Amino acid sequence: MIRTSMVALALAALTLTTTACNTVDGLGDDIKSVGRAGKRAID
Repeated sequence: MIRTSMVALALAALTLTTTACNTVDGLGDDIKSVGRAGKRAID
């Protein structure tokens, strides 16, 4: 249940950050940020 919620949250965050970035480099940074946030939430 918690894992499913975390995945849904990560996908929602990724969707929001994807619409906010203007370059491919910015998209990579956004994806890294979502990964770090997910790791912190899991730990």
